[in-house]
Amino acid sequence: MGQQQLLLIVLGTIIVGVAVVVGINMFSQGAVNAERDALIQDVNTIGSNAAAYWRKPAEMGGGARDFTGLTLAKLGADATNANGAFVLAVVDADSITVTATGANEGVVIVAGITDQGVSGTPTITLP
Repeated sequence: MGQQQLLLIVLGTIIVGVAVVVGINMFSQGAVNAERDALIQDVNTIGSNAAAYWRKPAEMGGGARDFTGLTLAKLGADATNANGAFVLAVVDADSITVTATGANEGVVIVAGITDQGVSGTPTITLP
């Protein structure tokens, strides 16, 4: 009888240990997914504001169909927020690139933006 009880205790401990490890892994993956989703939302907002800037006449504070000289400040966006850090690079008069780096999990998103907003599928690098 003692051996059976000892075996059940060991088996129960193993099952609990495996459950804890699986739970930690699921939590970590959830944190990465949440950061990725938040950064994608921020990049989409920057892309939408950039498209509006491109269309707006210079007399109204826009780019007059030109991204040259565009900065995050002109789009009303900060270089950093709770989700991460953002870098805007003007490629040419018709396109820019935004690189977003997550603040907590290290997710990196690189998106090309044209006068239509975010173009194509952003490149997402997960940790």
